[in-house]
Amino acid sequence: MRTERLATDPASISRAAALLRAGGLVAFPTETVYGLGARADDGTAAARIFEAKGRPSGNPLIVHVPDAAAAQALVETWPPVADRLAAAFWPGPLTMIFARRADRIADVVTACGPTVAVRVPAHPVARALLQAVALPIAAPSANRSTEISPTTAEHVWKALAGRIDALLDSGPCERGIESTILDVTTSPPTLLRPGSIPAHAIAAIVPLRDRSGAIVAPHLRASAPGSHARHYAPRTRVLLTHPEQVRATVDALVAQGLRTATLEHGRTTEAGAHAELLPSDPVAYGAELYAALHRLQDSACDVLVIADVPEEPGWEAIRDRLRRASAPSDENP
Repeated sequence: MRTERLATDPASISRAAALLRAGGLVAFPTETVYGLGARADDGTAAARIFEAKGRPSGNPLIVHVPDAAAAQALVETWPPVADRLAAAFWPGPLTMIFARRADRIADVVTACGPTVAVRVPAHPVARALLQAVALPIAAPSANRSTEISPTTAEHVWKALAGRIDALLDSGPCERGIESTILDVTTSPPTLLRPGSIPAHAIAAIVPLRDRSGAIVAPHLRASAPGSHARHYAPRTRVLLTHPEQVRATVDALVAQGLRTATLEHGRTTEAGAHAELLPSDPVAYGAELYAALHRLQDSACDVLVIADVPEEPGWEAIRDRLRRASAPSDENP
């Protein structure tokens, strides 16, 4: 398959919208990561997402719409709490899970479940595309399943060129960490995936239930998109360690003849032949994380040593991604 690499001018947006309406796959930027889009109302089109990504069929997809009114058209019940959350965080990196209308969304999108995950992205290109296509668009991250999420068009091209119809290239994503996912079918809402909007910011708007932390087996329907134990992971083996133990860990690995790379934050480092140093602020760290992981994965090292991050508010989404990136690969083959 030939993949078109498009700009983000009006003609390119129109071309991408036409491809989507015809059942094609189009990767496009959001404020978090690049998404891989297909019609959410067309089971054949949406099934192509799973094929292109190698994604398990039991892992549901997030549906993107241009505004809250379009979201309401997809759901069976719109609880009052959703109005407060939408007013506070949409457009933006918040995904809400609702009881779905079965006649509006293809079963493959929801893994045949009774709920649908919906968000209204803030990125101007994503919003222009959704307005142009005038359809709900299912769009997980535009990467191969369980691997590092893409925050640049080059990341998408490397993973999916030849597997999708088009890529809208809008440069780097602003935030880098995926959307926060809340289940609003429960009272109070339940946090299913920490993300770009921290839990304490949501709790300031509505009461919030902590997520259970239960691991969902790969062959079962996941409770939310991207909630399997191993996700967002480099192909390189990952070791998560205390910041003060990075040097010793690297030395021990080198003594075994292993090539190492390191990812640290907040201070100068000389650990390893390939090293990335990220900011000590969680928002800035999150914006740079996936791009750093892509660079380190491409360094052809045997082991990636990552310094763990603080157990403090604002870091929960980062901790979640690092723990799943370092989970044993046999948990989600």
